[in-house]
Amino acid sequence: MRQIREIFVGMLLLVLGAVSLSYAHCEIPCGIYDDSARIAEMREHIKTIERSMNQIHAIEKDLEKGDAHDYNQLVRWITNKDDHAGKLQHIVSQYFMTQRISTDDEKYAEKISVLHQILVGAMKCKQTVDTAHVKNLRELVDRFEKLYMK
Repeated sequence: MRQIREIFVGMLLLVLGAVSLSYAHCEIPCGIYDDSARIAEMREHIKTIERSMNQIHAIEKDLEKGDAHDYNQLVRWITNKDDHAGKLQHIVSQYFMTQRISTDDEKYAEKISVLHQILVGAMKCKQTVDTAHVKNLRELVDRFEKLYMK
């Protein structure tokens, strides 16, 4: 029994170590950056948030009509929307704000301001199913790309 416990603890430590290494990769000075890919990924998250909101609206309409609908599916779409909004926030804060935007940049304040607005927009997407926030996020990402990509 003791050997099984030791093996389990060893495996657990190995897995946790691997997970922490995979998260740490972005913050070591490896010099491997793909800004265009990150912006494309931000757009993909926004598209997924919008799709989730539309699905939530469709399910709500079914519920209003009294149609039997799977509440689990509603929860999945809400979770999906919130998850992708969080991933968008992660890219903004951990990739751009932490690693790519320098205080020496002449447009530092403007870039940080737009990134902050994206963070707030993603938060509003978590709080609501108002697709106006999605439109705003798209405009902000376009604005940031023009500022950032030169």
